[in-house]
Amino acid sequence: MEPLQRLSAQAVTLAYGRRLVAQELTAAIPHGGFTVIVGPNACGKSTLLRALARLLSPRAGQVLLDGRSIANQPTKAVARQIGLLPQTSIAPPGIAVEDLVARGRYPHQSLLQRSPERDRAAVVEAMAATGVSDLAEQAVDELSGGQRQRVWIAMALAQDTDIILLDEPTTFLDIAHQVEVLELLTSLNRRGKTVVAVLHDLNQAARYASHLIVMATGRVVTTGAPSEVMTEALVSQVFGLPCLVLPDPVTGSPLVVPRRAERTD
Repeated sequence: MEPLQRLSAQAVTLAYGRRLVAQELTAAIPHGGFTVIVGPNACGKSTLLRALARLLSPRAGQVLLDGRSIANQPTKAVARQIGLLPQTSIAPPGIAVEDLVARGRYPHQSLLQRSPERDRAAVVEAMAATGVSDLAEQAVDELSGGQRQRVWIAMALAQDTDIILLDEPTTFLDIAHQVEVLELLTSLNRRGKTVVAVLHDLNQAARYASHLIVMATGRVVTTGAPSEVMTEALVSQVFGLPCLVLPDPVTGSPLVVPRRAERTD
């Protein structure tokens, strides 16, 4: 008997208004893994992530958290289990790093029950884990792109959830900062966090993920370990890209090398 998945989408139909994005889509997130969702533009990757985070209600089917429909669970209870870093995050003008990170504690606070010591400890620990402790008093809008992304991840960490969802966390970052963020997420995963990220770069996905969900046109094409699913046939089928798939010389993970188009002149 397979172990119960903590988070999964079961035959969900997802849409924005009249625009249908996915129909009868099923995807399971392995507990304790680093799952990366990949696929062509507009295939439904971010839409699936929004559904898993309960930001988008399925037209049909359901998202399950711990075996129960996520739609029927209290908002704060879900927020204590799942943290989300959306694709575009905008901080209030002039807000200091520490104050932004502290906002991650909202799901644990109420009018009748507060724990300032626990909240403060969680904020300090989150900033230390993401390497932004020395930026605590700086304004978020004065930071570099890589620093800001670390601060947003720190806020998600301060939320103290077992599951962290990230929508394109490396977008707009240079290659050095992309690697920095992915190494940070790997470190968090090794500490026990279940990490789910949408990425565009196939080689980064193959290098860092323990589990891939490959999507195309609103459906899941295949899932599994990168070494099992990242093949030349798959890349050609899903992305229309002729390529070679070779062992990464550093990690041994699949490395996608595009073939040059044949010249006709």
